[in-house]
Amino acid sequence: MISPRQLSGRWQRLDVTVRDLPLGLLVLAGSFLPVLHGKGTQVGDLPTRPFDALALLALGLECLPLAVRRRWPAVCLALVSAGFAVDQLRGYHSVAGTALPLALISTGAHLERRRRAAALVFSAAYVPVAAGLYRLGSGGETVGGFVTFYLVLVLAWGAGAWLRTNRIAEAEHRRRVAEDTRAAERTRIAWELHDVVTHHVTAMVVQAEAARYLTAAPDRLDGTLTAVSDTGRRAISDLRHLLDLLDPGHGDGRGTEDRTPPAGRLLTLVEQTRRAGQPVEFTEEGTPSQSAGSADLVAYRVVQEALTNTLKYAHGSRTSVRVRHGEKEITVEVGTDGSGADGFATNGTGTDDAGTDGSATDGTGTDGASLGGSGRGLAGLRERVAVLGGEFSAGHTADGGFVVRARIPAGNPS
Repeated sequence: MISPRQLSGRWQRLDVTVRDLPLGLLVLAGSFLPVLHGKGTQVGDLPTRPFDALALLALGLECLPLAVRRRWPAVCLALVSAGFAVDQLRGYHSVAGTALPLALISTGAHLERRRRAAALVFSAAYVPVAAGLYRLGSGGETVGGFVTFYLVLVLAWGAGAWLRTNRIAEAEHRRRVAEDTRAAERTRIAWELHDVVTHHVTAMVVQAEAARYLTAAPDRLDGTLTAVSDTGRRAISDLRHLLDLLDPGHGDGRGTEDRTPPAGRLLTLVEQTRRAGQPVEFTEEGTPSQSAGSADLVAYRVVQEALTNTLKYAHGSRTSVRVRHGEKEITVEVGTDGSGADGFATNGTGTDDAGTDGSATDGTGTDGASLGGSGRGLAGLRERVAVLGGEFSAGHTADGGFVVRARIPAGNPS
């Protein structure tokens, strides 16, 4: 059995002319009902006469062109106007006269080109019709009556023009929403790529630099190279997962899975940073909630970016990571004590990695470490946390260290 939704879908797939034809047929059928004879539109005071052969032509001209009222609105208006003129001048006064305001509404709504010319031609054509009706009548209809009817027709055109304006505005709104959505998606992808690539590559570079000084200690060198290899594999795995998100039809279809990192990923992240030579103290309180939504992922990205920056700008500094999972929010704090390098240095543009956090420069306007920043990191985190309605801060501490704090409301699926 076909459902109403399926019927509606099939109807919408039909050509617009086919969908508009029933309206014209309905008006045409109503014109032949005896009870409605002489009950239609009447301009002037001509007496009503019974239908004849010419009436059939007039009714056809008034009703059937409604089938093309959206495809060829100017043609529809011309034919319907001609049929209406015959209808009134002959005194049929049929219900088919209601097709004229319908044609005017459709023309006002769907005519794209030469709208002003069409309005002027229609107005000019109304004058001889009104004059003929006035001359044929017995004087019962005043000039004011003809003017009033013309204003009614103008109102019908105006209603169609209003519909057209609203349709254009709605289309423009949908276009802007689509553009904003694409821009937001590109930004999200840039964040994901920055987080994944920057963290893993930074760890690999730091580990590879350390390996240069371990040639005399084969055991330690082997462990360092193994760490580099493991980090590379994790980078490939994370990038593959990101590609699955961008193309859900790619691979094994895991792109439709939740992007929230599984339990234990924070500890793995901390261990990876430790193997890169960064002393990290990790504390995690509470249990991640199944209803945390995007909060778990954002918390993971905050820790990941903060640890990446410690490797870049505070390598060797004692680092603490504290994560607390609450019922309504997740709080994250990652800080260094300034005992290693210069803390979170600038990104090479004279501003800090967040762009507004006031991180100190090294006095030269360049990086204080060998790894430059892109300026996306902390600024991107601030935007991510703000999207979920949370709070984010990053700045220097009194002892010369740097601390990143985030409060992320849980349960938001955004």
